[in-house]
Amino acid sequence: MAEQLKIIPLGGLNEIGKNMTVYEYGGEIIVVDCGMAFPGDDMYGIDLVIPDVSYLVKHKNRIRGLFITHGHEDHIGAIPYVLKQVNMPIYCTRLTAGLIRLKLEEHGLLKTTRIVTVESGMTVKAGKFSVEFIHVNHSIADSVAFAVHTALGTVVHTGDFKIDSTPIDGEVIDLARFGELGKNGVLALLADSTNVERPGYTMSERMVGKTFERLFAGCKQRIIVTTFASNVHRIQQVIDAAAACSRKVAVTGRSMENVTKVATDLGYMKLPKNTVVDVNKIKSLPLDKQVIVTTGSQGEEMSALYRMAFSQHKQIDLGPGDRVIISASAIPGNENTVSRVINELFRKGVEVIYDRSDMLHVSGHACQEELRIIHALVRPKYFIPVHGEQRMLQLHKDLAMSMGMARSHIVICENGDAVEIGARSMKVVPGVANAGEVFVDGYGVGDVGAVVLRDRKHLAEDGMLVVVLPISAHNGDLLAEPEIVTRGFIYVKESEELMQELKNIVMATAEGVRAKRRSDISELRGAIKNAVSSYLFKTTKRSPMVIPVVTRL
Repeated sequence: MAEQLKIIPLGGLNEIGKNMTVYEYGGEIIVVDCGMAFPGDDMYGIDLVIPDVSYLVKHKNRIRGLFITHGHEDHIGAIPYVLKQVNMPIYCTRLTAGLIRLKLEEHGLLKTTRIVTVESGMTVKAGKFSVEFIHVNHSIADSVAFAVHTALGTVVHTGDFKIDSTPIDGEVIDLARFGELGKNGVLALLADSTNVERPGYTMSERMVGKTFERLFAGCKQRIIVTTFASNVHRIQQVIDAAAACSRKVAVTGRSMENVTKVATDLGYMKLPKNTVVDVNKIKSLPLDKQVIVTTGSQGEEMSALYRMAFSQHKQIDLGPGDRVIISASAIPGNENTVSRVINELFRKGVEVIYDRSDMLHVSGHACQEELRIIHALVRPKYFIPVHGEQRMLQLHKDLAMSMGMARSHIVICENGDAVEIGARSMKVVPGVANAGEVFVDGYGVGDVGAVVLRDRKHLAEDGMLVVVLPISAHNGDLLAEPEIVTRGFIYVKESEELMQELKNIVMATAEGVRAKRRSDISELRGAIKNAVSSYLFKTTKRSPMVIPVVTRL
């Protein structure tokens, strides 16, 4: 029987984030991307979410490499955590490699990891796979799509992309190569679905540069610009607009400083002479000579803009005489945190420019017409929409069908499903790999599971009540009145009657258990928990977590 190609997404389907796809052919495996996702509001205390890679751990001897499309967190954020379980060589472009090295250094993994930098247009041989790097435009420099060549055929994996005919670095997407691949025959296409709901084309990044020029010209205030740290072309345009008005630029915020340094060292950003200065030096200049580029476009609590807004920043105090430009759109789920920062800035008398209609931000993802162009050029036999929530995947399916593709040749699958492609057929095998969410909390990876999160949710919503009960080790008699401690439930001093009633219930329950059976502590704990919980629900309609602590003395 001829060999089959298996494609197994471990993340990135029915969600935005933690993108990761496994390709398996001839007993060998390559992995494309290794991203993280931000925790939802109900994930109390969780720092980030990464894909479950137990499938890769199980088959680690067969892995030939990790291929990265670009340096955004939802494509590289999980790398340090995954490499601790599965060591594999990483293949990526230069800027992406620079950003990955920063992460690996933090985690002490730089010396043990092999990173191979690859230029667009080059092909890497990895076992039975040949992976070709194809230049695309996106909101971070050095982004690529992959053509994954196997003996069975070629799969095109677009990564995140848009078609920008006037990109900042002058390097347009390599549409000619997509067309050549299409002419030679493409077995399957996996394409970015993020902006499939939007008609038309995505605007060019240059439009934002024109907005900066307009907002900087003749402005008498200090200008503070916040954007995504990874968007080096956007930061370049801020610096160019500042230089044109003879302003100095300071960069603040850890990720912004790191990315700017890496991008400058590698030549992706060109700093005009004597324009960029240290944040401590810029303060001595007149306000209309200052531009500050900062992190915090998503309202993150530890970011520099948040600290400025809430008067916690060591070097910069904002007030009347400042103009803040928010050059980003809120990632779904972050709207409230962004609004909070904007409100605080207004309260300080700051002028805030954040209107979507003002061309302060353009997306890095293809809209409908650009997706149609890629489909028309690549002409795949099979199509798997990726990188999007369910509605986006379904709409991308409709778009492919509107271009004449048969429904039977399009697969919408779940994370963990395997799409098996043979010489003449394609089928989906559900649940081949575990593809849940692994939570990172501080230094702990995967040690906080659903049960712990359920407890945290319970504690956050209802509080807790601890009942301390001292009993005699000799005969099980109560040695003193029970002590009741509450946290996040009610303030004890204001509810003395309720507390006394609870003590009476605990003592009566303990007496009842002792009369039946003298020594079973777990039965005593269970009885106290049930009695207290049901009484509290009856009288207060609340269900705090009840923890009985029975001490034998």
